[in-house]
Amino acid sequence: MDFKEVNAKTILTPCGIPGIDYVINPYIGCRFACKYCYASFMGRFVGKTIYDWGEYVYAKVNAPELLKKEIKKLKNKGAGKEIFLSSVTDPYQGEEGKYKLTRRCLEVLADYGFSGVVSILTKSNLAVRDIDVFKRLKHVIVGLTITSTSDGISRYFEKNAPGVTVRLQTLKKLNSEGIKTYAFIGPLLPHFVSQTEELENLFREIKATGTKDIFIEHLNLAKYIRQRLLTEMKDLDSDILEKFYSSQSKDYRIELETKIKSLIKKYKMNLLKDMVIFHKEFQKLK
Repeated sequence: MDFKEVNAKTILTPCGIPGIDYVINPYIGCRFACKYCYASFMGRFVGKTIYDWGEYVYAKVNAPELLKKEIKKLKNKGAGKEIFLSSVTDPYQGEEGKYKLTRRCLEVLADYGFSGVVSILTKSNLAVRDIDVFKRLKHVIVGLTITSTSDGISRYFEKNAPGVTVRLQTLKKLNSEGIKTYAFIGPLLPHFVSQTEELENLFREIKATGTKDIFIEHLNLAKYIRQRLLTEMKDLDSDILEKFYSSQSKDYRIELETKIKSLIKKYKMNLLKDMVIFHKEFQKLK
């Protein structure tokens, strides 16, 4: 494991994700090492390859101090703006327990009186540690990535992340504390198209936590992601790999989205962005 402390040049970064104005990434790299993660491309900026993803984490130890200066450039306390934690790392991965960079950045936003939206996405139950800070923010929404209801499946694809059972419990805890939440079903694993009962179980379990808002995203199989994914999944049967390839076809996506829309209606969920995101098309909305 390659870990080190670094000083960042900036921390409040303009964002190209539709609907998001700025991102805060307190860490470079991510120990959770999810097999499908698009952020593996970050390695090229620190002398790493896509295959090193999950084996390095650099903590931006000056992030809170930078944010204190940079947040002041936003007009009207950031009204109408959205800040996202985080786009290319998990803000609550293991090192956060020691460094508290995410917590301290959130405290900066709260102390400043940031009046825009703070949105957070994680796979970690460590998020509940910061409920007290969430309650100080004017508009905050905390999301947990839920890709399956099986801890075995989540452990395979999201190697070092907390199991999905823990994440569902985290959503339930946040909801019980009055924190606005969402579930991010992304990526949609390809087996759902042939296993409708598993897909329905996913919706049922999320709804049971008290969460109604969901983001859903199809698997992104950009060339560099596909290269790493195939290396990571070399132990799987060829028919499973074929499902991953077929997940990019329009027919597959239409079939899966039809099932999803039916489940959204049945469980009275709210599909954020009013669409199942397909990366290539979604980026064009900016």
